[in-house]
Amino acid sequence: MSIDRLVMAFAGIVILASVALTQFHHVNWMWLTVFVGANLFQAAFTKFCPLAIFLKKFGAKPGQAFS
Repeated sequence: MSIDRLVMAFAGIVILASVALTQFHHVNWMWLTVFVGANLFQAAFTKFCPLAIFLKKFGAKPGQAFS
């Protein structure tokens, strides 16, 4: 799996988990969803993603977006 797909999968898992935590624990978990969404938005324009850098160092196959 490429870095691009891993980043999208990880972001999706974190968003779903934070929404569930908002419903079952505390409403402030929504800030995690806001952070992930903002990071995805800025990565679309700057091509800077901390998770992509981390995955690249651990040998994940490069994709098109974060190469």
